[in-house]
Amino acid sequence: MKRPSSLSQPEHPPTPRHRRGLSEEERALWESVARQVKPLRKTPRLVKPKAAVRPEAISDPSAKPASPRPLPPIHAPRPSKPAVPPLAPLGRRERSRLSRGKDEIEARLDLHGMTQTRAHRALLGFLRRAHGEGLTFVLVITGKGKVGGTEEGRGVLRRQVPQWLSLPEFRALVVGFEEAHIGHGGHGALYVRIRRPRS
Repeated sequence: MKRPSSLSQPEHPPTPRHRRGLSEEERALWESVARQVKPLRKTPRLVKPKAAVRPEAISDPSAKPASPRPLPPIHAPRPSKPAVPPLAPLGRRERSRLSRGKDEIEARLDLHGMTQTRAHRALLGFLRRAHGEGLTFVLVITGKGKVGGTEEGRGVLRRQVPQWLSLPEFRALVVGFEEAHIGHGGHGALYVRIRRPRS
């Protein structure tokens, strides 16, 4: 009697496994996860086409290359002129030393009887010379003006000279000024401190 071979197939083939269905709990979990998920891209990415080479760019190798557009010239900023320093009044000590004669008045200018135009020119020239010579204190005599007449008509130079000294052309030469002591002319004269020349 033949023995049945061990390699022989079983009489009944195995039945395929059936998938089990999701429970209600698993289905609810899956639906909540599916609602929270967002797709990566809605539309496919567009690929940029390569720039087409123009035929005229290849055509003639002996042609000169196009010159680049010239850049506009760059202007360097001009160095600004140094600002003219403001006037500084003479200190009480300096005025006191001048009035007592302890500080020397190195030059004087008398503007008595001059017209405004002539007085302006004379004052500017005088201060330029004093500045050039390195003087420190000078006296400018304006006069008190004519006695009598209207207030506007009296002491024109007495009013004008302080205004002139405040102009930039004079401030470059002058540090400051003060009304002189009575012994040097009082209301009709000014102590003027000259600015030191730059070395």
